[in-house]
Amino acid sequence: MKRRLLALVCVSASLASGCGLLPGGSERQTVTVWLMKDSASRDFLDRFTEDFERDNSGIDLDIRIQEWTGIGPKVQTALKAKGAEATDGPDVIEVGNTQVPQYVDGGGLVDLTLESVRDWGSRDWLPGLAEPGKQRGHQYGVPWYAANRVVIYRKDLFAQAGIDTPPKTREEWLTATEKLDSGGNQGIYLAGQDWYTLAGFIWDEGGELAEEAGGTWRGTLDSPDALRGMDFYRELQALGDGPVDADEEHPPQAGVFAQGEVAQIVAVPGVARAILQADPGLEGKLGFFPVPGRTAAEPGAVFTGGSDLVIPENTDDRESAIAVVEALAGDKWNTELARAMNYVPNKTTLASAVAGEEGVAAMAAGAAQGRATPTTPEWAAVEADNPIKAYMTKVLNGADSEKEARRASERITELRATPRA
Repeated sequence: MKRRLLALVCVSASLASGCGLLPGGSERQTVTVWLMKDSASRDFLDRFTEDFERDNSGIDLDIRIQEWTGIGPKVQTALKAKGAEATDGPDVIEVGNTQVPQYVDGGGLVDLTLESVRDWGSRDWLPGLAEPGKQRGHQYGVPWYAANRVVIYRKDLFAQAGIDTPPKTREEWLTATEKLDSGGNQGIYLAGQDWYTLAGFIWDEGGELAEEAGGTWRGTLDSPDALRGMDFYRELQALGDGPVDADEEHPPQAGVFAQGEVAQIVAVPGVARAILQADPGLEGKLGFFPVPGRTAAEPGAVFTGGSDLVIPENTDDRESAIAVVEALAGDKWNTELARAMNYVPNKTTLASAVAGEEGVAAMAAGAAQGRATPTTPEWAAVEADNPIKAYMTKVLNGADSEKEARRASERITELRATPRA
């Protein structure tokens, strides 16, 4: 946050005609906001800035776009800055929802629990965004937008297979996919190491990737619930030709889908744009439905990706920074962002705002069952080593699932067994 220093200007200007200070002699404030590349369009940012500065006449916004690559160390440096470096640093930062715990762990974020409960309607926030932003009962990350996986499917291939409506339960999904997996077509393209999709199946069964006990974390892929989630993944993955030793980006599944022999993939709706770029002939043939749950009562659990907004403790004007977060995450501009970028709004009560777009509507329905990875800074080490991927490949190649799950769980425990202070 930079204060606009008017003193030197006034020394000379006042000799002639007085100094044009703001009412009450106050200085204008500049709130520096770090947002990530492509999170919001330029049009959205221009409109938001104009509206915010009009409603907050003493504040100017300085929005600086950041690259995701290397953002972690850059944010850590900003949070630890002092003196002049802190003054020139960010006052509001967009961070990935699962990144919040590692920044909280360093002690550099403002506690926004009071505002969240009293003013911002936190009870309606999507759990997959809100939970990672909360540590030890305190809210540090404020949900901004979400995206999660849905099933993207070929309407024409479904019709050819006699499937009139998308499945709503896992059993219906397996039955439909078996019908689709014929005549040279893949019923579904599901890469063997798509662990985010596996996580949803595990959560649906009541399992967890890891659990905290006695101040430390241990892997729980070997629990009966988690093993049932892996069993379902194995059944579904076998109804296509996805590689068992690669994830959904190797090769990019949009390109595989566009080749015309795949009936379904599990992906965020935005992948449809890449599919249509690769094969414009699929225009009008793509449909979307939420990942089915165990029953038709609600969609399946899904990993919720997206962003939270945080405020560094070293900001020199918390009040103005809080005003920016309140506006960005508030109903008006959060709805505008969701419509502009095809995101899921940060509240379940705002889902109707995107109901007119099929892919986003399916995503919003699934987001109500959204989850995030364990809220601990040590989880970053798990993803870097990622024993879950290796475990999946071994099981899909025929290894004993209990034995491999136990090994993977032990590795997760090794990576995360750091006592909590």
